[in-house]
Amino acid sequence: MANKLLSTDRFFSSDPDQRLTARKLYDGICNLPIVSPHGHVDPALFSDPHANFGTPAELFIIPDHYVTRMLYSQGIAPESLGVPRQDGGAVENDHRKIWQLFCNNFYLFRGTPSGVWLLHALSEVFGVDKIPNTENADRMYDFLSEKLASPEFAPRALFERFNIEVMSTTDAAQDSLTQHQAMHDSGWKGNIVPCFRPDNVVNLDAAGWRTNIDALSAASNVNIMDYGSYIKALENRRQYFKQMGATATDHAVIAPLTIEMDKTEAERIFQSALQGKASVDDAARFTAHMLMEMARMSCEDGLVMQLHPGSLRNHNEVIFQKFGLDKGCDIPVATEYTNNLRPLLNKYGNDSRLILILFTLDESNYSRELATLAGHYPAIKLGPPWWFHDSLNGMARYFDQVMETAGLYNTAGFNDDTRAFCSIPARHDVWRRASANWVAGLLVRHMITQMDAEDMMQALTVGLVKRAYRFS
Repeated sequence: MANKLLSTDRFFSSDPDQRLTARKLYDGICNLPIVSPHGHVDPALFSDPHANFGTPAELFIIPDHYVTRMLYSQGIAPESLGVPRQDGGAVENDHRKIWQLFCNNFYLFRGTPSGVWLLHALSEVFGVDKIPNTENADRMYDFLSEKLASPEFAPRALFERFNIEVMSTTDAAQDSLTQHQAMHDSGWKGNIVPCFRPDNVVNLDAAGWRTNIDALSAASNVNIMDYGSYIKALENRRQYFKQMGATATDHAVIAPLTIEMDKTEAERIFQSALQGKASVDDAARFTAHMLMEMARMSCEDGLVMQLHPGSLRNHNEVIFQKFGLDKGCDIPVATEYTNNLRPLLNKYGNDSRLILILFTLDESNYSRELATLAGHYPAIKLGPPWWFHDSLNGMARYFDQVMETAGLYNTAGFNDDTRAFCSIPARHDVWRRASANWVAGLLVRHMITQMDAEDMMQALTVGLVKRAYRFS
């Protein structure tokens, strides 16, 4: 099937001069390798050289909360899409029927980032030349199934075809990283590294926190009985992650509150948590204190610190109780950075050893807080538009509101932050085209030179992200 779905000028300005300039800038960087420093692809796909993506429904629908979220908003039950239930209850297991339902409703994704990513993956990766619909669903399912069964479409083969230079997964602090070790042991040359995410042992109100602490103790070989041994165990795991190739940590919080406690108070709260008696206020204060501790550790071990605040997780309790985490029920909340981060920044923000990459789901603070913070503190870099704002318009707003104050070189390039492996090239392509369009706008208005523009495109594509995440 020939590619008929995607225009070569997609996402560029309608102004002919800017469009032509953007196209030339894009052509200069479109074949550069993909650097994917933060994401959630399952490393098991690559640890087994014989792994495959399964059926079209398993690849494109069942695990993708962007897809199931939109369909659920139109009254389509997750069970009918094959989403597993927590209680093991019945769900649709005929993947051809799931695919048909998806194609029947593909029109819902018109004009959305998900629609862009899906069409790019279908067209550019698999060679589909039609938009999914009711009539072609069955034929498309057979076509994709045949592709997915072939060695050319195995995960490792696509990793190489996508020209991915490095990709990071996201892994719990107590994770054994056996999948990463298996990749190393296999001799495969794909560069996939872990990222240290300690949320479920740092946030005292995390589900199964006490069990997670026991797992952390076992993984670190540190008998965690008090706050001191807990800190030692976390430092131990960070070092192991570094040995396995990690260059970064990741922290998700509702609010980026930072507090420095003395060790007596930290010990009191930690002991209360071990006994199951920590209050809501204790939990919030402990998380805020641990962000300070993680910044300290990053200064000492060099791991880049990522902070992803502002998502109220599992807003829909009915879906959470029935289907669990990451089912499209997370909703952004207003976020304040200036006062919340002040203790951390006054202690570590001027330290050249720290890189703190800040993300937001609250675009109202782009120019008011984030750009100004990044334009001052040496430690801060701004992450790209994230999650609900990972879109053409979201990127345009980011460029307009951030760059003049922060400056391009206080940003961190792009990361795809996805579980959907086949959408990675699509997401990076949107960023590269949006970047070309923004830089072209500066060039046609004579704000920069041609050489500036070409250098900026190299930075936006690979330079900034490599520097921010300390990839050599």
